Amino acid sequence: MKQLTINAARLEKAIHELGRIGVNGQGGLDRTAFTPADLAARDWVKEKAAALGLDVRVDEAANIWAARSGKRSELPAIAFGSHVDTVPNGGKYDGALGVLLALEIMLVLKEQGIRTRHPLELVSFSAEEPNPFGLSTFGSRTVAGKLTRRDLEGVRDDTGRLIIDALRQAGGDPERYGQARRMPEELAAFLEVHIEQGKRLLNRGIPVGIVTAITGIYREEVTVLGVPNHAGTTLMQERTDALLGAAEAMLALERVCLAHPSDEIVGTVGKITNEPNAPNIIPGKVQFHMEIRGKTRADIQEAIDKWEMQAALISSRRGVRIERRMLLDQHPVGMDPLVAGTCALQAEKLGYAHAPLGSMAGHDAAHMASLTRSGMLFVPSLDGKSHCPEEASRIEDIEKVGNVLLHAILALDEKLDA
Repeated sequence: MKQLTINAARLEKAIHELGRIGVNGQGGLDRTAFTPADLAARDWVKEKAAALGLDVRVDEAANIWAARSGKRSELPAIAFGSHVDTVPNGGKYDGALGVLLALEIMLVLKEQGIRTRHPLELVSFSAEEPNPFGLSTFGSRTVAGKLTRRDLEGVRDDTGRLIIDALRQAGGDPERYGQARRMPEELAAFLEVHIEQGKRLLNRGIPVGIVTAITGIYREEVTVLGVPNHAGTTLMQERTDALLGAAEAMLALERVCLAHPSDEIVGTVGKITNEPNAPNIIPGKVQFHMEIRGKTRADIQEAIDKWEMQAALISSRRGVRIERRMLLDQHPVGMDPLVAGTCALQAEKLGYAHAPLGSMAGHDAAHMASLTRSGMLFVPSLDGKSHCPEEASRIEDIEKVGNVLLHAILALDEKLDA
């Protein structure tokens, strides 16, 4: 009997088709959450899912769900998917691959006339990536009950656009936002396929990565307040320069992370604004987003505490005021051993080399793990590149991981009763 597999050629075509939505002049994708390009990609997914006969709905947080009935409607659903929004000038594989594989698997099951015991649900989560609204993993955090209507109050992007208006335009419902939350009894498992965004699998020549845990991410907005003044007439010893104070604080973050005994503690400053941002005025206000990632919450907290002490010294020495607002505090999350073990077993049965590894990037699966058994599979990334136009994975690796996902879903369907 021929082994059940996904159609790699068809999937590759879909990758490039979706990858044309939001493409910019540099060859990257500008498909940030709730932009016109993101809305167009969302429409593309809904159209493809509806064409498969799936029951498509958009929940109050604008997450897209596409359901396939099972033999036993009383059983909770097995869900799988990812997201289609990108970072600015991003690539066509990050997130989108998980949604496209979910569509491909639904199509394979339809073609083969296979009806599972459990209902199956494809999901494309809203706003997974960091975005101008400052609310990443937006859709999955809402589904897990970690974001509430109160968290949306007054939230705007850099242009002043309210997130509740963006949400409404994407098909969400801010007034009934809390109803997007799912209950644990509704879901039997959640699986997500993603590119690795690193070189570990590639360097070892292993096509299938089975994620054991997802890194913790701490992110805050830091505001450094100084005194704006004339750049020519203010003596150096009389200045309270917000930008130089902020620069010192940023370099302090680098020193703290480099000195930490764990090499998985990493710190990044990825967004900066300077006011008034004029060549002849001493900067009076600087805002930047500071992020720390690590494999344990204790490691992350240690880095936060050491940076905080350095920031206090900088504030005192330079006379600047430093204000902080926490944006995200996502603890490290272990993946479910049963789901991971099932994926490993299916990889072995298919004859694919596989390896366990932790994810150093955050994913929707980290939040879904608070609701249900969750697992992730990684595809090797060429040259370890991601969040850039050069992001790519080999179709032969994608095919192997897609086949593992397909067979893991079918195995879990037989194994799980709740």
